[in-house]
Amino acid sequence: MTQLHDGFWNFRGDFRIAGVVNVGTHLSLVQRPDGRFLVLDSYNLEGADRAALLSLTDNGRAVNAILNVHPFHTLHCAAMHASFPGVPLIGTARHRQRLPELPWADGAIEDTVTQAQFADTLDFSIPAGVDFVCPDDKVHVASVLVRHRASGIVHVDDTINVLSPPSLLKPVLPEPRLRFHPMLARALQQRGGAADEYAAWARDLADRWAGTPIVCAAHSAIRRLEPDGWRAEMLDALDHVRPALDRHRYAHN
Repeated sequence: MTQLHDGFWNFRGDFRIAGVVNVGTHLSLVQRPDGRFLVLDSYNLEGADRAALLSLTDNGRAVNAILNVHPFHTLHCAAMHASFPGVPLIGTARHRQRLPELPWADGAIEDTVTQAQFADTLDFSIPAGVDFVCPDDKVHVASVLVRHRASGIVHVDDTINVLSPPSLLKPVLPEPRLRFHPMLARALQQRGGAADEYAAWARDLADRWAGTPIVCAAHSAIRRLEPDGWRAEMLDALDHVRPALDRHRYAHN
């Protein structure tokens, strides 16, 4: 567990591809203005991390809801519900389809009506121009991005990653940078205008969430930013995917 603000904690976990390569995962705990809490994403916490979360939340009684914000992050939802059986469980429409045996609360987190329930605590954003759930289940580009209003910290799964050099090469390679999902080209909707919509969404978010001090990314790292780092790195990330966007524009001209 890492406390990043008076009202924001991030818990890092393991997620192994084919049981070998650990790409990591996470969940975050955020405090609401009334002192209660929301959990962002699901992970089967154990040991000291589990004890810390329970201690902070009065053994889970102070948790208002568990918000699962990535449609393809479903592995730990059942374990999370088992750990906090009385806490409302909210997910995307895909969560409800994949895990119908769980007692999902009404509404999907990608819907503005559901998001409005948490507007005192969180801001939400979903990338435009891409499929929220791609037909290819290996493409996990879209998710619901979450910004904790009190701290300005962003919690994100897959849509934005923190590109970090290997530890042995850190002295000679650039410092970590925010980057959009490498499979963006495969997620763009197959129609004219989709690339422009994605670019407009990214530029708008760079401005609207300017001042973000920290990004917690699921499969990479926690990124601490300079005062204007969010905007600068988001625009740099957009420039990095410009070739993919240009190819899409050409194909759907």
